[in-house]
Amino acid sequence: MNRIKVIVPIAMDEAGVANRAQQLPADFVRPGFAPTFEAVRWGAALGDSYHDTLLMDWTVFQAGVTAEDEGYAGVLIDTVSDSGLWPLRSALRIPVVGPGEASFAAAMMLGKKFSVITMWPQWFPLYEKVLSQHGWEHRCASVRSIDTRPDVTELLEGKEEVVFAKLKAEALRAINEDGADVIVLGSTTMHQSAAYLASELPVPVLNPGQVAYKQLETLIELGLTHSKKAFPAPEVPKHADIRKGWY
Repeated sequence: MNRIKVIVPIAMDEAGVANRAQQLPADFVRPGFAPTFEAVRWGAALGDSYHDTLLMDWTVFQAGVTAEDEGYAGVLIDTVSDSGLWPLRSALRIPVVGPGEASFAAAMMLGKKFSVITMWPQWFPLYEKVLSQHGWEHRCASVRSIDTRPDVTELLEGKEEVVFAKLKAEALRAINEDGADVIVLGSTTMHQSAAYLASELPVPVLNPGQVAYKQLETLIELGLTHSKKAFPAPEVPKHADIRKGWY
């Protein structure tokens, strides 16, 4: 069994983690794979500031740094910010995938320009970071928000009637005004809207958590992982000390 550690970047209770885990229903997971969602034990609240992005990088790294020793076949980061992605690739030999990199790369395979549709503008720096890291800014038609404060635990439940319509309207503006031919949801917390938007919009809609998860499954099946030339291991690893620093 290929166990996959899925790291939620915000501390939350079991009910909140279960809501996040719904983005990977049982029939979506290939036989022989078992994703396990685990929230960080402390840290950021909303990812709405550089203060929070620092905490997300650090706590996701803490949560994942011993995944290989724990017997996991891969690590999936449950945020489009790709928090802790490159440090974890440095620390681990098993593949580590982030939804930002994975969904943006997939979007560029499916179209010429993509737009990111998100909940509020406070998350814009998260996408700017990923785009600039890879030099992909020229392939992003726009980043648009519905200016609605997110709920990273309850997600969109109970808000569908209002939120889904806003997301559709903003996505249509991205298509008609900005030239987007692919839409990427700006957060794995928005997964509940993916099916609705895919049925309502004339272009592909990428659900980033699912795209990243399937890419990770494929890497594991192919026996591939990140290049250690690109992400060299530390000469003196501090895994045990890093894990001790939870609080």
